[in-house]
Amino acid sequence: MGRPGAVQSDGVMKYGLPRSDLKVTVAGVRIRPTLALGSWVAFKKTGTNEAMVMGDLVLTEAEEPAVISALQQKNVQPTAVHNHLLRESPRVVYVHIAAHGDAVGIATAIRAALDLTKTPPPEPPGPRTPLDLDTALIHRTLGYGGKMNGGVYQVSVPRSGAITMDGEVVPPSMGVSTAINFQPTGRGWAAITGDFVMLSSEVSRIIPILRSNQIDVTALHSHMLGEEPRLYFMHFWADADAGKLATALRRALDQMK
Repeated sequence: MGRPGAVQSDGVMKYGLPRSDLKVTVAGVRIRPTLALGSWVAFKKTGTNEAMVMGDLVLTEAEEPAVISALQQKNVQPTAVHNHLLRESPRVVYVHIAAHGDAVGIATAIRAALDLTKTPPPEPPGPRTPLDLDTALIHRTLGYGGKMNGGVYQVSVPRSGAITMDGEVVPPSMGVSTAINFQPTGRGWAAITGDFVMLSSEVSRIIPILRSNQIDVTALHSHMLGEEPRLYFMHFWADADAGKLATALRRALDQMK
Protein backbone atom coordinates (compact mmCIF):
# COMPACT_ATOMS: atom_id res chain seq x y z
CA MET A 1 0.00 0.00 0.00
CA GLY A 2 3.00 2.29 0.32
CA ARG A 3 2.05 3.60 3.75
CA PRO A 4 1.50 2.29 7.26
CA GLY A 5 -1.90 1.02 8.33
CA ALA A 6 -3.46 0.84 11.78
CA VAL A 7 -5.07 -2.17 13.43
CA GLN A 8 -8.61 -1.28 14.55
CA SER A 9 -10.29 -2.46 17.72
CA ASP A 10 -12.26 -5.05 15.71
CA GLY A 11 -9.07 -6.60 14.27
CA VAL A 12 -9.20 -4.92 10.85
CA MET A 13 -6.08 -3.42 9.28
CA LYS A 14 -7.09 -0.04 7.88
CA TYR A 15 -5.16 2.37 5.65
CA GLY A 16 -6.08 6.04 5.50
CA LEU A 17 -5.42 8.00 2.31
CA PRO A 18 -6.57 11.59 2.90
CA ARG A 19 -6.85 13.72 -0.24
CA SER A 20 -4.96 16.66 1.21
CA ASP A 21 -4.11 17.67 -2.36
CA LEU A 22 -7.72 18.64 -3.07
CA LYS A 23 -8.95 22.14 -2.26
CA VAL A 24 -12.70 21.62 -1.96
CA THR A 25 -15.27 24.08 -0.63
CA VAL A 26 -18.98 23.73 0.19
CA ALA A 27 -21.05 26.87 0.81
CA GLY A 28 -17.89 28.82 1.55
CA VAL A 29 -16.48 26.21 3.96
CA ARG A 30 -13.06 24.77 3.07
CA ILE A 31 -13.40 21.01 3.60
CA ARG A 32 -10.68 19.38 5.65
CA PRO A 33 -9.61 15.94 4.35
CA THR A 34 -10.79 14.28 7.58
CA LEU A 35 -14.28 15.79 7.20
CA ALA A 36 -15.20 14.31 3.83
CA LEU A 37 -12.11 13.68 1.67
CA GLY A 38 -10.59 10.64 3.35
CA SER A 39 -10.02 7.63 1.10
CA TRP A 40 -9.55 4.38 3.03
CA VAL A 41 -8.93 0.68 2.43
CA ALA A 42 -9.53 -2.02 5.07
CA PHE A 43 -8.37 -5.67 5.23
CA LYS A 44 -9.99 -8.44 7.30
CA LYS A 45 -8.01 -11.68 7.47
CA THR A 46 -10.06 -14.66 6.23
CA GLY A 47 -7.35 -17.27 5.62
CA THR A 48 -3.61 -17.87 5.73
CA ASN A 49 -2.85 -15.26 3.06
CA GLU A 50 -6.38 -14.17 2.21
CA ALA A 51 -8.51 -11.22 3.17
CA MET A 52 -11.85 -9.57 2.68
CA VAL A 53 -11.10 -6.03 1.46
CA MET A 54 -13.38 -3.01 1.32
CA GLY A 55 -12.71 0.66 0.78
CA ASP A 56 -13.85 4.06 -0.41
CA LEU A 57 -11.70 6.06 -2.81
CA VAL A 58 -12.07 9.83 -3.12
CA LEU A 59 -11.37 10.81 -6.71
CA THR A 60 -11.65 13.72 -9.09
CA GLU A 61 -13.97 13.30 -12.05
CA ALA A 62 -10.93 13.08 -14.33
CA GLU A 63 -9.33 10.28 -12.27
CA GLU A 64 -12.38 8.03 -11.97
CA PRO A 65 -12.47 6.23 -15.37
CA ALA A 66 -8.84 5.07 -15.30
CA VAL A 67 -9.05 3.98 -11.67
CA ILE A 68 -12.14 1.83 -12.26
CA SER A 69 -10.57 0.18 -15.32
CA ALA A 70 -7.35 -0.58 -13.42
CA LEU A 71 -9.23 -2.09 -10.48
CA GLN A 72 -11.47 -4.30 -12.61
CA GLN A 73 -8.51 -5.69 -14.51
CA LYS A 74 -7.21 -7.05 -11.18
CA ASN A 75 -10.59 -8.31 -9.88
CA VAL A 76 -11.13 -5.47 -7.42
CA GLN A 77 -14.76 -4.57 -8.00
CA PRO A 78 -16.33 -1.14 -7.72
CA THR A 79 -19.53 -1.57 -5.71
CA ALA A 80 -20.77 2.03 -5.91
CA VAL A 81 -19.84 5.22 -7.75
CA HIS A 82 -21.57 8.39 -6.59
CA ASN A 83 -21.53 11.67 -4.67
CA HIS A 84 -21.47 12.22 -0.92
CA LEU A 85 -21.64 16.02 -1.00
CA LEU A 86 -23.71 18.57 -2.91
CA ARG A 87 -22.57 21.84 -4.45
CA GLU A 88 -18.94 21.15 -3.69
CA SER A 89 -16.31 22.82 -5.82
CA PRO A 90 -14.54 21.16 -7.51
CA ARG A 91 -16.72 18.08 -7.88
CA VAL A 92 -15.62 14.91 -6.06
CA VAL A 93 -16.45 11.29 -6.91
CA TYR A 94 -16.55 8.45 -4.37
CA VAL A 95 -15.79 4.92 -5.59
CA HIS A 96 -16.50 2.10 -3.13
CA ILE A 97 -14.59 -1.12 -3.72
CA ALA A 98 -14.57 -4.75 -2.57
CA ALA A 99 -12.40 -7.81 -3.14
CA HIS A 100 -11.74 -11.21 -1.58
CA GLY A 101 -8.61 -13.26 -2.09
CA ASP A 102 -4.84 -12.96 -1.87
CA ALA A 103 -4.24 -9.98 0.40
CA VAL A 104 -0.92 -8.89 -1.11
CA GLY A 105 -2.28 -9.21 -4.65
CA ILE A 106 -5.29 -7.05 -3.77
CA ALA A 107 -3.08 -4.47 -2.07
CA THR A 108 -0.83 -4.36 -5.13
CA ALA A 109 -3.82 -3.82 -7.43
CA ILE A 110 -5.19 -0.99 -5.28
CA ARG A 111 -1.78 0.64 -5.04
CA ALA A 112 -1.44 0.54 -8.84
CA ALA A 113 -4.84 2.17 -9.24
CA LEU A 114 -4.00 4.87 -6.69
CA ASP A 115 -0.79 5.60 -8.57
CA LEU A 116 -3.03 6.82 -11.42
CA THR A 117 -4.32 9.56 -9.11
CA LYS A 118 -2.76 12.49 -7.29
CA THR A 119 -3.40 10.92 -3.89
CA PRO A 120 -0.46 12.24 -1.86
CA PRO A 121 1.95 10.16 0.23
CA PRO A 122 1.37 10.12 3.99
CA GLU A 123 2.29 13.29 5.84
CA PRO A 124 3.96 13.35 9.25
CA PRO A 125 1.50 14.30 11.99
CA GLY A 126 1.45 18.00 12.72
CA PRO A 127 1.19 19.65 16.12
CA ARG A 128 -2.07 18.98 17.93
CA THR A 129 -4.07 22.13 18.49
CA PRO A 130 -7.29 22.30 20.48
CA LEU A 131 -10.50 22.42 18.46
CA ASP A 132 -12.69 25.52 18.67
CA LEU A 133 -15.55 23.20 19.58
CA ASP A 134 -17.25 21.95 22.75
CA THR A 135 -16.53 18.27 22.16
CA ALA A 136 -17.63 17.36 25.70
CA LEU A 137 -21.10 18.74 24.95
CA ILE A 138 -21.23 16.82 21.68
CA HIS A 139 -20.19 13.63 23.50
CA ARG A 140 -22.88 14.06 26.15
CA THR A 141 -25.56 14.91 23.61
CA LEU A 142 -24.84 12.11 21.15
CA GLY A 143 -24.11 9.56 23.86
CA TYR A 144 -21.00 8.48 21.96
CA GLY A 145 -17.46 9.79 22.25
CA GLY A 146 -15.27 10.67 19.32
CA LYS A 147 -11.69 11.48 18.43
CA MET A 148 -9.93 14.56 17.08
CA ASN A 149 -8.34 13.94 13.70
CA GLY A 150 -6.89 16.61 11.44
CA GLY A 151 -8.96 19.46 12.86
CA VAL A 152 -12.20 17.43 12.85
CA TYR A 153 -14.10 15.72 15.69
CA GLN A 154 -15.08 12.28 14.39
CA VAL A 155 -17.75 10.09 15.98
CA SER A 156 -18.43 6.48 14.91
CA VAL A 157 -21.59 4.64 15.99
CA PRO A 158 -21.58 0.89 15.20
CA ARG A 159 -24.85 -0.88 14.49
CA SER A 160 -26.04 -3.67 16.73
CA GLY A 161 -26.34 -7.04 15.01
CA ALA A 162 -24.00 -8.64 12.50
CA ILE A 163 -23.66 -7.49 8.89
CA THR A 164 -22.48 -10.31 6.61
CA MET A 165 -21.28 -10.61 3.04
CA ASP A 166 -20.60 -13.93 1.35
CA GLY A 167 -20.78 -15.61 4.75
CA GLU A 168 -18.20 -13.28 6.33
CA VAL A 169 -19.05 -10.83 9.09
CA VAL A 170 -18.24 -7.25 8.04
CA PRO A 171 -16.65 -5.53 11.07
CA PRO A 172 -17.84 -2.02 11.97
CA SER A 173 -14.59 -0.36 10.86
CA MET A 174 -15.11 -1.59 7.29
CA GLY A 175 -17.71 1.07 6.62
CA VAL A 176 -20.83 -0.19 8.40
CA SER A 177 -20.83 2.28 11.31
CA THR A 178 -22.69 5.58 11.22
CA ALA A 179 -20.11 8.35 10.84
CA ILE A 180 -20.67 11.86 12.20
CA ASN A 181 -17.96 14.50 11.69
CA PHE A 182 -17.79 18.04 13.10
CA GLN A 183 -15.45 20.68 11.63
CA PRO A 184 -15.50 23.94 13.61
CA THR A 185 -16.39 27.03 11.58
CA GLY A 186 -16.33 29.63 14.40
CA ARG A 187 -18.83 31.14 16.86
CA GLY A 188 -19.60 27.69 18.27
CA TRP A 189 -20.75 26.52 14.85
CA ALA A 190 -19.60 23.45 12.96
CA ALA A 191 -19.89 22.01 9.49
CA ILE A 192 -21.15 18.44 9.82
CA THR A 193 -21.18 15.58 7.41
CA GLY A 194 -21.05 11.79 7.47
CA ASP A 195 -23.53 9.02 6.80
CA PHE A 196 -26.24 7.13 8.63
CA VAL A 197 -26.06 3.36 8.04
CA MET A 198 -29.67 2.22 8.00
CA LEU A 199 -32.12 -0.56 7.35
CA SER A 200 -34.86 0.27 4.85
CA SER A 201 -37.39 0.66 7.68
CA GLU A 202 -35.28 3.40 9.29
CA VAL A 203 -34.88 5.67 6.25
CA SER A 204 -38.28 7.35 6.34
CA ARG A 205 -38.02 7.99 10.09
CA ILE A 206 -34.68 9.77 9.90
CA ILE A 207 -35.15 12.07 6.91
CA PRO A 208 -37.88 14.23 8.55
CA ILE A 209 -35.76 14.72 11.66
CA LEU A 210 -32.80 15.95 9.64
CA ARG A 211 -34.83 18.23 7.40
CA SER A 212 -36.84 19.76 10.26
CA ASN A 213 -33.49 20.79 11.76
CA GLN A 214 -32.14 22.32 8.53
CA ILE A 215 -29.74 19.43 7.92
CA ASP A 216 -29.52 18.68 4.20
CA VAL A 217 -29.78 15.10 2.94
CA THR A 218 -27.07 15.08 0.27
CA ALA A 219 -27.24 11.44 -0.86
CA LEU A 220 -29.19 8.24 -0.22
CA HIS A 221 -27.76 5.10 -1.78
CA SER A 222 -25.93 1.80 -1.34
CA HIS A 223 -22.20 1.28 -0.76
CA MET A 224 -21.96 -2.51 -0.98
CA LEU A 225 -23.32 -5.44 -3.01
CA GLY A 226 -24.86 -8.54 -1.47
CA GLU A 227 -24.70 -7.61 2.19
CA GLU A 228 -27.19 -9.06 4.68
CA PRO A 229 -29.27 -7.31 5.84
CA ARG A 230 -29.45 -4.78 3.03
CA LEU A 231 -28.10 -1.39 4.11
CA TYR A 232 -28.78 2.15 2.96
CA PHE A 233 -26.40 5.06 3.48
CA MET A 234 -27.70 8.59 3.99
CA HIS A 235 -25.19 11.43 3.76
CA PHE A 236 -25.91 14.83 5.26
CA TRP A 237 -24.59 18.37 5.56
CA ALA A 238 -25.17 21.46 7.70
CA ASP A 239 -23.22 24.41 9.05
CA ALA A 240 -24.85 25.72 12.23
CA ASP A 241 -24.66 25.74 16.03
CA ALA A 242 -22.78 22.56 16.97
CA GLY A 243 -24.85 21.84 20.09
CA LYS A 244 -28.16 22.15 18.23
CA LEU A 245 -26.89 19.95 15.43
CA ALA A 246 -25.75 17.31 17.93
CA THR A 247 -29.25 17.31 19.50
CA ALA A 248 -30.86 16.74 16.10
CA LEU A 249 -28.41 13.99 15.22
CA ARG A 250 -29.10 12.25 18.53
CA ARG A 251 -32.83 12.26 17.73
CA ALA A 252 -32.02 10.63 14.41
CA LEU A 253 -29.76 8.03 16.04
CA ASP A 254 -32.58 7.16 18.41
CA GLN A 255 -34.63 5.97 15.41
CA MET A 256 -32.07 3.29 14.60
CA LYS A 257 -31.61 -0.19 15.98
